[in-house]
Amino acid sequence: MRFDTSFLDEIRDRVPISSVIGQRVTWDRKKTNAQRGDYWANCPFHGEKSPSFHCEDRKGRYHCFGCGVSGDHFKFLTELENVSFPEAVERIAELAGVPMPARDEYAEKRQQERASLKDVMEMATRFFEDRLQSADGARARAYLRERGLTPATQQAFRLGYAPESRNALKEHLASKGIAKADIEACGLVRHGDDIPVSYDWFRDRIMFPIPDSRGAIIAFGGRALAPDALAKYMNSPETELFHKGNVLYNFARARKAQGRGGTILVVEGYMDVIALAQAGFENAVAPLGTALTENQLQLLWRMTGEPVLCFDGDQAGLKAAWRVADMALPMVEPGKTARFALLPEGKDPDDLVKAEGPEGFRKVLADARPLADLLWLRETAGGLFDTPERKAELEKGLRELTGRIKDESLRFHYQQEMRERVQAFFGRTREKPRGKGDWSKPDKAQGGQFAKPGAAASRFAVSESLARSALVKRAGGIMPLRETAIVAALVNHPELVEENFDHCEMLELSHPDLRLLHTALIDAMAHGAGNDRRAVLEAIERAGHKERWERAVALIRRARLWPVLEDAALEDARDAFAQALHLHRSAGTLHKELKAAEMALATEPTDENYRHLVEIQTQFRDVQATEALIEGFGISSGRAGRGS
Repeated sequence: MRFDTSFLDEIRDRVPISSVIGQRVTWDRKKTNAQRGDYWANCPFHGEKSPSFHCEDRKGRYHCFGCGVSGDHFKFLTELENVSFPEAVERIAELAGVPMPARDEYAEKRQQERASLKDVMEMATRFFEDRLQSADGARARAYLRERGLTPATQQAFRLGYAPESRNALKEHLASKGIAKADIEACGLVRHGDDIPVSYDWFRDRIMFPIPDSRGAIIAFGGRALAPDALAKYMNSPETELFHKGNVLYNFARARKAQGRGGTILVVEGYMDVIALAQAGFENAVAPLGTALTENQLQLLWRMTGEPVLCFDGDQAGLKAAWRVADMALPMVEPGKTARFALLPEGKDPDDLVKAEGPEGFRKVLADARPLADLLWLRETAGGLFDTPERKAELEKGLRELTGRIKDESLRFHYQQEMRERVQAFFGRTREKPRGKGDWSKPDKAQGGQFAKPGAAASRFAVSESLARSALVKRAGGIMPLRETAIVAALVNHPELVEENFDHCEMLELSHPDLRLLHTALIDAMAHGAGNDRRAVLEAIERAGHKERWERAVALIRRARLWPVLEDAALEDARDAFAQALHLHRSAGTLHKELKAAEMALATEPTDENYRHLVEIQTQFRDVQATEALIEGFGISSGRAGRGS
């Protein structure tokens, strides 16, 4: 008896794999974390003294790192207890409380027809592969070489070429005895009442076979070689085998790679997936020329609870990320969410790994931010929250947004998170006026820098502080605002270099342009020109960095961080620099501690390591929230309260 895939998925999802395996093994207490659905035991398939057999409820999979066996609920029963597959299905269905489906001869016939159609698709794949290596495929081979794809990579993804002919594939399949109806059912030809003679769907295109979750080819994507083609990329039409919104390109390979550790990466297209795989990132998938769908997101969550979604770092990329965030928000629940990574503007993953190698893409992934960060950015981007009404409007919008989360527990935590972010931005305390006119008096508890807690922050757009976050700082290669403020303060007020020389000399900067400006500054100091702003600027210009300096100044002016500009009082510049440097060093230290904590948890998943990671993450968020208060200096320069 054949079983429908949706039925098998349903009973697998209803029964934790640990409940099936746990009846036959004893879990190791030290390594097992039942709360996370992470279990370890001595392998039941081979004799061993230390637990190397691992199963994970979230993935519904088991794997032994000793003997290499792996599989799902059904495979465990068939291999360990030597039962038939139908019997294994029946046992899991009983545990799930789901009745076995009645035999459906029509459904079985359709299953057989689908299997025969997959045979036709396999024949078409081989035809395209052969034509790529023929004389017809010379231009296609040249294009793939230009894109940097090795022959091994082309073979691994079974790339091919559809010749510039209306009948080449159709005639090839017909010569192999394939019926006209089957060729049409596979979507390999254009046909219909208004088309007297059917003709090949793909012509003069590089072909990307699209496998299903088990690796069988169910559709194709084609990249046009002709520059004047109506569509650069084109997919197979919807067929019995292929429903575009339910399929992710490279799903089967990525799931296998993800099983060896890591998460799933979501990129835009075929070439991105293939280029990343060649660079060592085999766990990438892509939607098929459209925005990510709900069904595709559910597919991702079958593999990992926290896929990383990669978007271009321009405004269009941000809008695409926000659209996915809106779609995902009602569906997120504990163990099911997403992280968002923005690529440098104008670069796709293929460009990035070519220009900067795998390490460049790893940096993008390291900067991926959680869903909560993306939502906060979207709700505050470009906002000016300088009145009680505007602040209240922001809070109302955040309440309505988080109210869309269906999971009650997660909704509570999101609402709490957003309240804390609002309080951190507008000031953690809400003091009452100390008397008529007292709002303008410096608050001694705040070092005389703020009229009241949060006053400066409330005057300016939240997006300026968010621009310093890891999510946005890479977009378009934009200089991180905090680092830019530090360098600008040192150039405009060289006295600060003398006062903080040890810190300045060893300053770690992430942006290459800022590193070049910093080097020019230190060189000027070494040649005795560091105490004069004009001499420092001349040294920057001689080094060929004038344009970089002008972009840094423009960024500072847009953000209205005037305390680091040349006309600010030295006292204000000193305060601004001290705060920015403190935040920069704190964030750097916490980032290293965060990486160490993540590695410790991955190596030894204990409660203690998990708590330590959460503690570091909380401190990291606090530092980012504190950055929102970098504004607000200016008592000495006489600018406080002007909003300029």
